Amino acid sequence: MSTFEPLVFSGVQPTGNLHLGNYLGAIRRWVALQESSKCMYCVVDQHAITPPISVWGGPAELQRNTREVTAAFLASGIDAKRNIVFNQSRVHQHAELAWVFNCVARMGWLNRMTQFKDKAGKDRENASVGLFAYPNLMAADILVYRATHVPVGEDQKQHLELTRDIAQKFNTDFSDRIAELGLGVDTQSGDETISSFFPLTEPVIGGPAARVMSLRDGTKKMSKSDPSDLSRINLTDDVDTISKKIRKAKTDSEPLPSDVDGLKDRPEADNLVGIYAALIDSDKESVIRDFGGQQFSVFKPALADLAVEKLAPIAAEMRRISADPGFVDAVLKDGGERASVLAEKTMRNVRDIVGFLQN
Repeated sequence: MSTFEPLVFSGVQPTGNLHLGNYLGAIRRWVALQESSKCMYCVVDQHAITPPISVWGGPAELQRNTREVTAAFLASGIDAKRNIVFNQSRVHQHAELAWVFNCVARMGWLNRMTQFKDKAGKDRENASVGLFAYPNLMAADILVYRATHVPVGEDQKQHLELTRDIAQKFNTDFSDRIAELGLGVDTQSGDETISSFFPLTEPVIGGPAARVMSLRDGTKKMSKSDPSDLSRINLTDDVDTISKKIRKAKTDSEPLPSDVDGLKDRPEADNLVGIYAALIDSDKESVIRDFGGQQFSVFKPALADLAVEKLAPIAAEMRRISADPGFVDAVLKDGGERASVLAEKTMRNVRDIVGFLQN
């Protein structure tokens, strides 16, 4: 093989209450990517159990959320026949490769992960080993399929860099063995050429509103954990609820500025303009051209109508799909079986490269 076959891998945790930020920042981009790329879309349920059980809700909640996220994928337009849609725990090779990566990654690398520090808080000694090591599992999620591209938000860039570091170290450590088995792609590592088994996965960076902020505080990311339901638009919200939340969104007393620079130091205004831009597949400049100088009493109803137009059909389709859990389970079963074939092909090679005996 002279090059790595292009493949996009994406994953979302089944934590419930998928919202507008998840849709604009990830899921809608995935729908577009499937038009030009071979894609795999994963519900990463093993990642979901890294916090205390009080956070992820227990077995019944995890199963419900896994089905809900899958329904959101399908309702948003992801084609489960053209792509592979599955839940992570069905494919045991993710965890198997993660153990190999636990032995490749360095403690210093993981100690620099800012998300662990944020999620563990001050009580780091009481955090799970899984929370500390889950970037290695994330690397395995991607590399067990030797994916070449991953759509990422700002908060995941550091983890993708770790994935690249792990791939590079594995390739360097085992280059001679990879070449001996004829499993590598010749790549440059500094001044030397090595035989690489894993690609150095590239990010796919999002467009407008890739980072959607709270409707109640424009300085905070939209989150399902926010105690105020008015802070977010859930993908399951009905027409009236979507409109109400947009109308009640926090703003300042000034009209919209006449140019984009005027959005600086106005986080709530910037957020709403960014949401509008993303929903029309445009940029903030075009929104300001249409609404610059207008009061929010004019802009908010327009944004509400647009949000309803784009999101209400998805919410209705999610409810329809979720009403048939047997169908959702069949999609995940089929995707898991197809993913397992690809993952086992990689793992058979990894076992040979590392030196594990197998049949």
